[in-house]
Amino acid sequence: MQVLIVEDEPLAATHLTLLIKECDQDVEVLDVLDSVDGAEAWLKSNSHPPLIFMDVHLGDGICFEIFKRVPISSFIIFTTAYDQYALQAFKVNSVDYLLKPLTRENVSDALMKYQKFSKKKDDLVLKPDISKLLDTIQNIPSQYKERFVVKVGAHIRPVYTKEIACFYSHEKASYLLTQTGRNYLIDFALDKLQDMLDPKKFFRISRKYIVSLSAIEDVIVQGPSRLKIKIVAGTNEGVMVSRERIKEFKCWLEG
Repeated sequence: MQVLIVEDEPLAATHLTLLIKECDQDVEVLDVLDSVDGAEAWLKSNSHPPLIFMDVHLGDGICFEIFKRVPISSFIIFTTAYDQYALQAFKVNSVDYLLKPLTRENVSDALMKYQKFSKKKDDLVLKPDISKLLDTIQNIPSQYKERFVVKVGAHIRPVYTKEIACFYSHEKASYLLTQTGRNYLIDFALDKLQDMLDPKKFFRISRKYIVSLSAIEDVIVQGPSRLKIKIVAGTNEGVMVSRERIKEFKCWLEG
């Protein structure tokens, strides 16, 4: 069987590939794509495989944009870091989901579900109802995180998201920086935080930074594909927007 992987995190893509092989050595991974644009181009120029593993959040947008641009005949298994409140959105027809972090057990279960549905002759069962999926997701009530609990010496205190300038990773740990210049260690990886925060207020500009719209003091153009952001309470040097995220970042700024 042939599968396609759409995943923007290289380590996550490698991990998923290994898990798939552990579950079924006969599976051939045709390609690993890391963006909406890349997936669109590939699907327009290649025969669609029977199965695609697709991450919801990609470097240049949400994977559902792909379905708006190209008809997909494959069975889709989404991978997602959404909290439990959103998981119902993925239970649409034969669409399955894997909640990160991925394990051999949930990959194996998903592959068995695919095998079960692929034997059915009813096209309505075989093909995911993407329009219904999009409908469901758009109608999910907003439940974004409003505060984080941090440790201050022997005490703990809440930090409200409106107080936060950015989240960043350093030496395999995650931190938040408040708009008053205080740094706190937190327990959530940036991949997880990305799904917990209101996307209208926070944007992941790179693998290491998620910034708050209200904390951006200045955006400096440093070339055709270079943007630097000055953040309230941040360093004088500023932080760079990843090249592949500049287009989406500009759209986010416009609202």
